[in-house]
Amino acid sequence: MKTDTLYTLPVLVKTRWASAENPDGLPGAGGETNGGRKGRPFVPLAAGETYVMAHGEGVGTVRRLWVTISDRSPALLRGLVLRMYWDDAEAPAVEAPLGDFFGVALGRNAAFENAWFDNPEGRSFNCRLPMPFRSGFRITVTNESPVDLPMFFYDVNYTLGDSHGSDAGYFHAYFHRDNPTTLRQDFQILPRIHGRGRYLGATLGAIADTARYDTSWWGEGEVKVYLDGDTVLPTLCGTGTEDYIATGWGQGQYAHQWHGCPVADHPRMQFSFYRLHGPDPVFFYTDARVTIQQIGCEERGVLARTMRAHGIAELPNAGAGMLTPEQVEQGVDYRLFERQDDWCATAYFYLDRPTADLPPIQPYAERVAGLTGD
Repeated sequence: MKTDTLYTLPVLVKTRWASAENPDGLPGAGGETNGGRKGRPFVPLAAGETYVMAHGEGVGTVRRLWVTISDRSPALLRGLVLRMYWDDAEAPAVEAPLGDFFGVALGRNAAFENAWFDNPEGRSFNCRLPMPFRSGFRITVTNESPVDLPMFFYDVNYTLGDSHGSDAGYFHAYFHRDNPTTLRQDFQILPRIHGRGRYLGATLGAIADTARYDTSWWGEGEVKVYLDGDTVLPTLCGTGTEDYIATGWGQGQYAHQWHGCPVADHPRMQFSFYRLHGPDPVFFYTDARVTIQQIGCEERGVLARTMRAHGIAELPNAGAGMLTPEQVEQGVDYRLFERQDDWCATAYFYLDRPTADLPPIQPYAERVAGLTGD
């Protein structure tokens, strides 16, 4: 189906909406309950329950997802897991917590809007990334939390009968959390995947270890994208965390079309941010891997005071060697040092196959440990 003009009228493409009122997306079957008078606008999701949000056969495209829930606590934002299956694949191409998939990490909620995701008023979740399939699709949500959810509202808007060429990729999303990260080992936004594809960007979350580093800045690490056989050094290399999301010198709360930071909680040093590669595509042909370093900087003596207060004799210098409190304070306006914090990421990408052979999502307890919510 051509999408370059609004006035193109396809011949064979059919529009379908799957919702609680018509979960199978059947013709003439919407709103059967209560005589069509809003008898089933939502479904409850008991703890442990899996619900099929939408499914279809043949060729087509998922075009929009919308969700709102009656409980937006960390338990549910991280406990509800979206899974999407393309064609006849047994493994999901998308496997991510609800909140993180829709653009806000850390089990928190915030109003924002970007090119592909938005959260109007902090009350609902939208995604408008096109998701092609060739022989069918299935989208499920599983309540992996111990909490029953009274109300789950949703719409899945899709079309059937689209024409997809051989160059149409399958949409994927991969979530991962490291709490804490490993010293001098870059956090993997996207572990190495194989095939031809396009990296679309990520929703990231960072909770700084204030007990160890106080309020010293955590975001000096560079994003690195390893393409098509890169090993030790990448082809693409950024200059810093806040630089990657197109701001600089720290980051506050903002939301732009391709980059933003919906959560910038400086008192608790918790940050949720995103970077989307729309106008600046990242293509790969054999494989790709995306990482970010955990590097901080010392400013105004904050780190040295914290080291002394907690009896920390040394911290790792960025790259090699160690730093004492005295060395931290001497010689330069700020010093870069290696650190360990709590990081998570949901990476988005297209791939020339419906599965990516990535590890399954981490258990619920690992996903929610230590989250404070709004």
